[in-house]
Amino acid sequence: MLMETPHYRLGLYFERLYECLMTDILGWTVMARNLPVRANGITLGELDFVVRNPLTHNNEHHEIAVKFYLGYLARNSTEVRWYGPNARDRLDIKSERMLQQQSRRCQLPESHEALAAAGIAIPVVSRIFMPGYLFYPIDIALPAPMSAELDHLRGRWLTLRDARQLANLNAWVVLRKPHWLGPWSQLDAPDAATVQSVFTEIEASGTPRLFASLSYNRDINLWQETERFFVVPSSWPGQ
Repeated sequence: MLMETPHYRLGLYFERLYECLMTDILGWTVMARNLPVRANGITLGELDFVVRNPLTHNNEHHEIAVKFYLGYLARNSTEVRWYGPNARDRLDIKSERMLQQQSRRCQLPESHEALAAAGIAIPVVSRIFMPGYLFYPIDIALPAPMSAELDHLRGRWLTLRDARQLANLNAWVVLRKPHWLGPWSQLDAPDAATVQSVFTEIEASGTPRLFASLSYNRDINLWQETERFFVVPSSWPGQ
């Protein structure tokens, strides 16, 4: 599975990795993946994973998501909101949906019917897994969300205007999906021209992009990520 070409959609690639973790590394059995739940021909949603725990011999329902959120403090406000690069996505809204809807979907009678039709015993527990990164503004200190672990993965974010004024852009590279998922390394030296080209794309499209700052490790002859940055247009996050 890991030898397959990564899917360009980050969520689908993360699902592949999660399945590999559960089966090849932990030895669990995947009973169903993305099992649709329907009522009168209308799809109510899906069960991300139904897996069999080899220790308890019970089925479990797992809802998963990988997320990247940027902390934002609006002018004249004391409320920090955590937006996705697409600002229609927000940490508090997604967390509430995961807790109150997605994790409870397995309790629906329609879910029981779908499981029974597939010959799968009803899970005894539902779990949520939502790893990812939190990005803090480069110019002000913000508190972490209360739900975040103390050692959570983190980066920083800044506007395109501020990014263009940085002095160390020669050490930057663009991170393209699915390489958002973990620390980046490469043999070749960073290409400053590519970074400037993507800056131009941000200005034209209004779409945030993810970059990593690299340093050269002579011991292993690799350029390795030291920090990551989201660069956002001046209009972000919008209304």
